[in-house]
Amino acid sequence: MDLTSRSRLSGRPARPARPARPVLPDLPGSRTEADGSAVIRILSYNIRSLRDDEDALARVIRACAPDLVFVQEAPRFFRWRKHAARLAAKCDLVVLSGGATAAGPLLLCSLRAFVERTEDVLLPLRPGLHRRGFATAVVRFGGVRVAVLSAHLPLDAGERQAHAEALLARLGDAGAPYGIAAGDVNETPDGPVFRRLAGALQDCRAVAPWGGEHTFVRGGAARRIDAVFATRGVEVLGCGVPVGLAGVSDADLAAATDHLPVLAALRLPVHPVRAVGG
Repeated sequence: MDLTSRSRLSGRPARPARPARPVLPDLPGSRTEADGSAVIRILSYNIRSLRDDEDALARVIRACAPDLVFVQEAPRFFRWRKHAARLAAKCDLVVLSGGATAAGPLLLCSLRAFVERTEDVLLPLRPGLHRRGFATAVVRFGGVRVAVLSAHLPLDAGERQAHAEALLARLGDAGAPYGIAAGDVNETPDGPVFRRLAGALQDCRAVAPWGGEHTFVRGGAARRIDAVFATRGVEVLGCGVPVGLAGVSDADLAAATDHLPVLAALRLPVHPVRAVGG
């Protein structure tokens, strides 16, 4: 029985059907090109210490098919390594670096990544504020080396500025031809810290918009406070929130955590142009 027939029998007017959300075109898939250049998928995700629906979170991550996941607010307390490993296994990934030893930022990777080195960095602690840090690594895809860094910048404006400078210095000193930093900036693109990062690096969403824009839609106006940044020479193929991507449901996005993820497809040429900007 169709909607109109049911309405006639009940005597109530028919409700208009809710329009289906358009299916989001997929980003380029991971691949290594003939000359050794690499196309990789990057996902940045604040997971709120796995306090929400972990299975929904894993479904979202798997549907995005990332090579690297830049996690913020990973579990930091009792059996945190077990929790991180369990999430990685559910997503068909492995733990690369970070977690409690980086004060929350975590890196996950696929088996496609060849790991050269990792380092968890604790930043100076200001009394009365939360401890912060970076999860960092240098990895290789195909014939290309890239430094990666997951960060969760502070709420305090002064400390946020200092940590942004530390982030840029860290990428610049990594000794790799390319760098990618991603995370929760805790500031919108018109803020001074976001603008500093976008001036020194490429704000991937601004370079090649794809999918949704806003990454935090709860508790007030929708905002873009999570981002993926890449050094010059990285080719940005698309970046945004994967709302409408095949396999990513609105229900899972709402249940997984209080942030929305940022997915980017990046091409790393085997012959680099330049590294970190000024």
